[in-house]
Amino acid sequence: MYDYAIIGAGIAGASLAFELAQVGTVVLIEAENQPGYHSTGRSAALYTPNYGNAVVRAINAHSGPFLRDPPDGFAEHPLLTPRGLLTIAVQGQEEALKALVATAQDQTSIHAVSPSEALTLVPLLRPGVVSAAAFEPGVMDIDVDALHRGYLRCFKTLNGRLLCGAGVQELARLAGRWRIAVADEHIEAAVVVNAAGAWADRIGELAGTKSIGLVPKRRSAIVVDAPASVEISTLPAVDMAGSEAYFKPEARRIMASLGDETPTEPQDAQPEELDIALAADWLQRHTTIDIRRIEHSWAGLRSFVSDGAPVVGFDTAVDDFFWLAGQGGYGIMMAPALAQASSSLIRHNRLPKEFERRGVSQSAISPARPSVAQSGSAVASSSD
Repeated sequence: MYDYAIIGAGIAGASLAFELAQVGTVVLIEAENQPGYHSTGRSAALYTPNYGNAVVRAINAHSGPFLRDPPDGFAEHPLLTPRGLLTIAVQGQEEALKALVATAQDQTSIHAVSPSEALTLVPLLRPGVVSAAAFEPGVMDIDVDALHRGYLRCFKTLNGRLLCGAGVQELARLAGRWRIAVADEHIEAAVVVNAAGAWADRIGELAGTKSIGLVPKRRSAIVVDAPASVEISTLPAVDMAGSEAYFKPEARRIMASLGDETPTEPQDAQPEELDIALAADWLQRHTTIDIRRIEHSWAGLRSFVSDGAPVVGFDTAVDDFFWLAGQGGYGIMMAPALAQASSSLIRHNRLPKEFERRGVSQSAISPARPSVAQSGSAVASSSD
């Protein structure tokens, strides 16, 4: 019997497990044989505080202090390392770039640079491609593996239990407690947390909740060799204004993605040949990289609800069932902040004061907010 059972051991579940294990007994349940196999293990995360809508940006900013200065013993080296982000606009996308610059917060500056300065920052760019550009110096690489392992290691030192290869087969609420059938055992807990990523709506269905309208979307990426003549380790990442396409240095190679968002069923996502070809073509048209072969390609799922903000809070109809889902493409960045927020909501039914100071209300991320309730109802109707 546990105080808290968390379903899903990706970055969302692992970070909250660490927070809750400081105040109660926690079991972390993972369907795969290793934690973080899906989205967490396939993330090339950057800490980009100006990325996402207003709610997401505020949450990202709240994660900054933890990522910059984690608890003693959490990681062997810094979780963040300098990268920088150059956003370029091709002809016709200059207004999209201006809109990005306008979103900059006081502590996360973005400043315009000339096309020639952009080529100096990133010599890989093809001359003539850049119409306008902006540089964000505060963007950092996140060591996703170190962050995830740090949460899991600290969770275990707090006597938390990690149970892998344990897909949830049944969820039932009996006599005021949850009974969870996994693998060859039954687990009881006072509170169930649904941090199952792309599978969150399916876990909700097992618990008897309504859908939140969660849509998993596949994103693909390729990795190619960089030109030997260019030192890429210090280059910034490059984004395209007006689209989700980007490329960045990745272990002495270049990783690139069109930022595709293809709705799909929850699954072990794999890249499709067309997506690989389109990404390679885009990279060759915008840079001087001569792609001889694709060194590696992969795909992962990012899960969204209709308004793009995460879903965090107790279900409105099912007792002691807590949603931690819909982090979209921001889950790694938001994990420290959402873990602290979820712990506070579960234990005290309120957000930390820092969230309120940043303008994030409980209603903005609640599963009861109208946009989530309405989209969930629409999904349920279409399924019928």
